[in-house]
This record gives sequence, C-alpha cells and structure tokens, in this order.
Amino acid sequence: MTPDLSNDALQDLRLQVMWTRLISVVEEAAQALMRTAFSTTVRDAGDLSAAVFDTRGRLIAEAVTGTPGHVNSMAEGVRHFLARFPIETMAEGDHYITNDPWLTAGHLHDITVVSPVVVDGRVVGLLGCCCHQLDIGGLGQGPDGRSIFEEGLQIPLLRLASGGRLNEDLMAILRQNVRTPLQVEGDVLSYIASNETGARRLKAMLAEFGLDSLDALGEYILARSLQATRERIAALPRGQWRGELVIDGYDRPITLRATLTVEEDRVIVDYAGTDGAVPQGINVVLNYCRAYTVFGLKCVIAPEVPNNHGALLPFVVTAPEGCILNAQRPSPVAARHVIGQMLPDLVLGCLDQALPGRVPAEGSSCLWSVQLRGRMPGSAAATFDTVFFNSGGAGARPGQDGLDATAFPSGVRAMPVEVTEHGAPIVIWKKELRPDSGGPGRFRGGLGQSVEVGTRDGAAFEVLAMYERVATPARGRAGGGDGAAGVVRLRSGPLLRAKGLQTVPAGDRLVLELPGGAGLGEPSLRAPAAQAADHEAGLAGATAG
Repeated sequence: MTPDLSNDALQDLRLQVMWTRLISVVEEAAQALMRTAFSTTVRDAGDLSAAVFDTRGRLIAEAVTGTPGHVNSMAEGVRHFLARFPIETMAEGDHYITNDPWLTAGHLHDITVVSPVVVDGRVVGLLGCCCHQLDIGGLGQGPDGRSIFEEGLQIPLLRLASGGRLNEDLMAILRQNVRTPLQVEGDVLSYIASNETGARRLKAMLAEFGLDSLDALGEYILARSLQATRERIAALPRGQWRGELVIDGYDRPITLRATLTVEEDRVIVDYAGTDGAVPQGINVVLNYCRAYTVFGLKCVIAPEVPNNHGALLPFVVTAPEGCILNAQRPSPVAARHVIGQMLPDLVLGCLDQALPGRVPAEGSSCLWSVQLRGRMPGSAAATFDTVFFNSGGAGARPGQDGLDATAFPSGVRAMPVEVTEHGAPIVIWKKELRPDSGGPGRFRGGLGQSVEVGTRDGAAFEVLAMYERVATPARGRAGGGDGAAGVVRLRSGPLLRAKGLQTVPAGDRLVLELPGGAGLGEPSLRAPAAQAADHEAGLAGATAG
C-alpha cells in the first residue's frame, strides 16, 4: 500500500536525501585527498578534514573521515578567509591558503585550503580541507620552540591559485623553507585536487536536484541540527559543575580547570582558573581548545546529530586570555595537541557529575607521535624526517571495556609499519599491546602499546618527544583503577624526558610504553568470564578483579 505523504513530508524526505548526498560529496573529497597526498599522515592515517560551507562561511557538512581538531577548527576559521577575500571577488579556479594557528587548527603544521564552488559565474558554496604537514621548517613539531617564529614558516591568508594559475612564488618560498620540499609541494597540490573533486561532485548534485545554490538546503540542515541539539540539551539537568585535571606539562605539572553550565538551550564551558601559558610549545589557541571541548560534549549529549554550524552553535567555550588554553601571539604552539586532546577528559569529568553512569573513564587521550630525524645511511649531508602515530588505551565505557590502542579523541589511524619503514631508514622492532596497562574495574581500561624503534644501520637519531600521561596517568571512575602511566626510555635502560628534542645514541633504540585507559566501576564486580578471558589473552594482573 502506497503511503499517503503530504507535500511537507515529501519535501522533508527530499531534503534528507540531499543532506545525505552532501555528506557523501565531501567524503569523496576526503578520499581523493588521501589517494593523492604525499604524506603518510594524510594518506595512511587520515589526519585531515574536508567540509563544505555556505557563502557565509558556515559549516554545512563534513566528511566522515577526519579529526575533530581539524574540522571543528575549520568551522571557525573559514570566516577569516571571507573577511580577507570577500565572496564577490572569488572566481573559478581560485584557491586560498593559510596555516595561521590562531585562525585555523592551532599550529603551523596544519595547512588549510579553501576554494569557491562557482556555478554560472556565481559562488554557491565553499570547499575546505585541513591537513597535517610532517614538516613546515623551523625546529620541527616539538615543544622546544620559545615563540611561533622558531616553529616554522608562517603562511598568512594568501591566494594559492588565481583562475587556475598556481602562485609559484608562494610555492618557491614553501620549498625553500622545509626539509622535504617534494613532499610538501605534492601535499599542497593534493589539497587543491581534493577541493576540486568536491566542487565537481557538488555541482553535479545541484544539477541533479535542480538547485541553483546551497542556500535552502543549508538553512534546512542548520535549522534541523540546531533544533535537535537544543532538544538534547533541554533533556539535561540544569546546573553548574566543576572539574580539574592535572597533566604532566613540560617541566612542571599543568592544572586545567573547567566550569560546565547547562542552561535551557545551551552548554557553556569556562576554563577560568586554568594555569597560564608556558614558554614551551604546548600552548593551545582558543580555536583548537573550542574544537576538542565541543567534540567531547557532543560525544555524550548529541552524538547522532551530524556535525555542522547548527550542531555546534549551542556550545559556548571561553578561556581567559593568556591561559594555556587561550595563548596569545607569539606563544609557541607546535605541540598543542598534547594538551588540547586532554580536554574531552576534563569536560566529561564535569558531565559525569550531571549524568552519572553515562560517561567513560579517562583514557590515554594524547596521541603519541613518534617523530624522528637523522642522517641517511652512507651520507654526510642527506637527512630524513619521519613520523608515525601510536595510541594508548581508551577509558572504560559504561557497559564495556575500553578500546585497546585507540586514538580517542583524535580519531587518527596508525600507519602500517611497512609503509613507515619504506619511507625512512628505520626499523620498528616491536609494536604490540602492553599487558596490564588497562586500569582495573568492572569494565577495564583499554591497553596501551609497547613500541621499539631504531635506525636501520644503528646510527644515532633524534626524537622530538611530545608525550603525556607519563607522570599523571588516566584516572579511574566510579571505583575503577587508574591506567598505567607511560614510559619513555632507551632500550639500554636510561629514561628519557617525555617532552623535548633528544638524541638516541648510536647502537641504541627508542622504547615507548604507551599509557593505558582507566577502569570504570569496582574491580570486584568484573564478570568472571571477562577475568578468564583476560588471563587467557595474557592481559591478566591489574585487570583481574
């Protein structure tokens, strides 16, 4: 029997289909980026974002592939492009670029490219992508810089291409200032390819549905998302809750403080009381602070609402100027992720007071990037610069154990060992789960990893260390135990600092013991079958009840 649908219902169904199609359009742009990128961070790990925006710079839809630090930062950043390059001045074949940390994704190693979508001589929308660059010159991605000027090449809001003609002067400056010029140039060209792929698909979609712009669809998406998010917030208890998180910091512990306020139609997070910015490059800009704060809240409050301007609007994030979560120019920010990726743990700790039993325990949270630098075998001058990603354990979840070796909240993947070894003269001798690293509980924390790496010929090499949860492990929740702390050391035994540029001597190797996620609930309540499975899998010890 044919259902009796009103015109309103048919129109709603049509708009829902177009919404889904729009998400697939930007996902295809993200996949094109991964297929054409030179960097393994993008090609294999998915450390990127791709999204479509309306002509006011509002995020309409994002690709499924990507990280919240990139896309939520870009959601705020595109308006800066429009302020510098008004819509009416844009034309077919134009592309715009920046890596300004305070305008986009928080450090110089993330490059954002924004491109107009032009139909019949009129801009109907914007495509944007933001991706991690292995090298942008300067000291490299580590916390050693004392100002932004030491951390690499700063690209202000510039034209990357005009009418399809590449800005060759800019590309020459880029090549001259980085250690891997071919890779950087190839990556920047892949960003253009991604946006052009998305633009072609978007034009085809508009033609298929008989649309001359994104305006009506965009307004529908944003209104529905805003309404749905506000409904989820309205169902929360009203009140104010406070939390505190102490993390390792650089040479002293850093205390992050948050006040979470739930009102009728919005959630406010204020970081007043948080420690001040530091001289080392672990500071966070407000844009990146907002990106991970809102992501953590949405995971619990409105996880099913697609991410866009409407879904983000009811979340308000403030931090005092000059604190470590709202560092001002020219503060060093290269390793901002070591603090920014801890923010979901902090805000979820606040939310747990309002919604007990619905929030996971703390996890390792901070991505452990192994960034190495050294000499090519048999050469006195040629060098290599490489990175591969590793993740510790996620915190135990309500009703489930934490995920082992999983990148939450960043969501990036680990690169295949073979790919990493092919791209640099290194050997990853060990990469395995770390037994007993998950915190005990009714539901145990996820396991960290043990990683051992050295050069192929045994030569000395440098590590740009930027690791967290070494002095301050993930805390258990509701009676659960803490996760295991991380360890950074040489294979020969001596400990290394968790942060800062250091040398691994010739004949030695770097060993990383990644932290585990914390447990949830009393360990004595862990199911006997789960305990037996842990023992059988070689994970017993701290995980046993």
